[in-house]
Amino acid sequence: MEDTSTGVDDPVSDDSLTDAEEFDSLAGILADGVVGAAGGLVGTAMMTVVFLIAQSVGAFSLSDFAVLTELVGLTGYVPEVLFGFFIFLGGGMFPWPLLFASLKAYLPGESDAVSGAFFGAAMWTGFVLAFYTDQSGLALALYAVLTLVAHVVYGVGLGMVFTYFSTRPDSIV
Repeated sequence: MEDTSTGVDDPVSDDSLTDAEEFDSLAGILADGVVGAAGGLVGTAMMTVVFLIAQSVGAFSLSDFAVLTELVGLTGYVPEVLFGFFIFLGGGMFPWPLLFASLKAYLPGESDAVSGAFFGAAMWTGFVLAFYTDQSGLALALYAVLTLVAHVVYGVGLGMVFTYFSTRPDSIV
């Protein structure tokens, strides 16, 4: 009889997957994506509280999120500030947590929360320039400090969720 085997083991048809192989499955990857999105949601919620404080002292305006609606060309079709905030929330829930998960081993800090604080501070450098709206004097100083605090808080929240779920058996974060 002729040997028709390819000499390659097929892990898909093998019912005895190791833990490492199981985590590399689509279900494991999707579960970790949900962890990242949850971390981003928590971080963005915490960040929003700091933005509301910044708005109350006149250093930031939530109406600045309307710029994001303008960028996608939906001005006049949807509530601009609300839709812009949802775009911002989507960014905080999907690409940034993915980048954090990829980079956290290289960031300073012994815990995910501390690494997240550094990650948030790095993200702030883009935000502070993109959302600057001609503040000056004390308003500029408050804008810089409070938006930095907001981003550090985002990173800490993101890192805390990663830490929480890393102790769960169904996650590889």
